[in-house]
Amino acid sequence: MNKKAFFLAVFTVLVWGSGFAAIRAGLLGGYTPGHLVLTRFLIASSVFVIYALWPGTKFRLPAKEDIVKILLLGWVGISVYHLGVTYGEETVSAGTAGMFIASAPIFTALIAVLVLKERLSAFGWIGMSVGFIGVVLITLGSEGTSFTVSKGGLLILLAAFATSVFFVFQKPLFAKYHPVELTAYFTWAGTIPFFIYFPGLWEGIQGATLEANLSTIYMGLFPAALAYVTWAIALSVSEAGSVASMLYAEPVVAIIVAWLWLKEFPSLLSMIGGVVAISSVLIINWVGMKQSPRVVKEVE
Repeated sequence: MNKKAFFLAVFTVLVWGSGFAAIRAGLLGGYTPGHLVLTRFLIASSVFVIYALWPGTKFRLPAKEDIVKILLLGWVGISVYHLGVTYGEETVSAGTAGMFIASAPIFTALIAVLVLKERLSAFGWIGMSVGFIGVVLITLGSEGTSFTVSKGGLLILLAAFATSVFFVFQKPLFAKYHPVELTAYFTWAGTIPFFIYFPGLWEGIQGATLEANLSTIYMGLFPAALAYVTWAIALSVSEAGSVASMLYAEPVVAIIVAWLWLKEFPSLLSMIGGVVAISSVLIINWVGMKQSPRVVKEVE
């Protein structure tokens, strides 16, 4: 991974890591999950509309042949991901949610092997297996000390898989579009399904606390807009698997911010699972991944 991609990915992970606590603050402050995702992405979508219409900005519309792909990726990477995380955080702590999303590089590496023809060594496959064990432990521990499967945990795990698909399949589009343009397309596409939550939105905003509203504004401007742009730029200049491996640091940020802000801390079992999953990411990306000698072809 080059320096530009590294620093952009670090910035993104710091912002995204803080977003888990912000989601919890919004939910605890009176927002329903549906109203929360709609409000934050109305803000993010507005940011990109302003950017696209800003005088002197060169902003192209997507080609007709790419519209379906952009819509599908927007629905998977934005709609499915954020609904999964937000509904999941109704019952799962912010730190635990961050550990779930840290498992995304495991899925990303697997998809990269199958789709982008990146190669995985024996150590890489071992790391992948260890990672799934970690994910299972996080899931079982997300209900606290009870050894049960958490519904919220499963929703966030679905979100982790969705974002992995999003990371890998958007990469070929960077050859045709600027990362800011592409992020705007995905944001607008992903916001469309959220309009099913429009009824009662204004009343929901008025009934929420000041902290919840400020948290939602922050999420719309930074995790949902700016951080997606910096992440897209990082993906456009480096390998999907390597960039996604930076997500291993996200739960550290999520746990620290949740502890300082919300006084939340993950269960011991989830913490153990998080350590196992993060260790597997290190094995996969820093030991097991090999560069393919072939030029990676675009995903059809």
